Amino acid sequence: MSATPNPQRRSEKSRQAILAASIDLCTEKGYGDVTMEAIAARAGVSKKTIYRWWPSKGAVLLEAVGQMTDSEAPFPDTGHLAADLYTQMTGVVRLLTTPPFGPAYIGILSELHFDEELTRAVHAQLITPRFTAAVNRLKSAQRQGRLPPGADLELAVELLYGPLYYRYALSKPPHSAERIAEIVDHVLRTLD
Repeated sequence: MSATPNPQRRSEKSRQAILAASIDLCTEKGYGDVTMEAIAARAGVSKKTIYRWWPSKGAVLLEAVGQMTDSEAPFPDTGHLAADLYTQMTGVVRLLTTPPFGPAYIGILSELHFDEELTRAVHAQLITPRFTAAVNRLKSAQRQGRLPPGADLELAVELLYGPLYYRYALSKPPHSAERIAEIVDHVLRTLD
């Protein structure tokens, strides 16, 4: 199986139809009931076309989810660290708790224990870039003297985002906006 689809062989119209079909089906039926056959039928393409570009339904949904994440939860740098973290973290909670992203992402995460290729793709396409963006935002604040030079920025990112994903993974109610602000303030105070 090819880990990376060849974008030159793709019809953009078919690609978008496949991504939309996968998200729609996941929202309607839940991740477990989505099949490549159903995606193909909904998108109006052959199953062979989908497998030529993606190795699994998780990979199809991962690409669809990645597109949503890029547009819905950017990482701002306005110069006000706490406000930027709050803005980004509330965007993450909104994504995690709102269809179609939420059901698709939790389905993808459930496959990580069984699909090593998908696990590598999720880390490469979603987790690592966003983790790096958060660390880079903290580094920017550190360079401006807003965070101490010896602060463990990677640990800070885990402390900031861990509570959000903990609640999401365990199907607990998401943190309120006020609680997110408290998390941001608490973590930033621990870095001093």
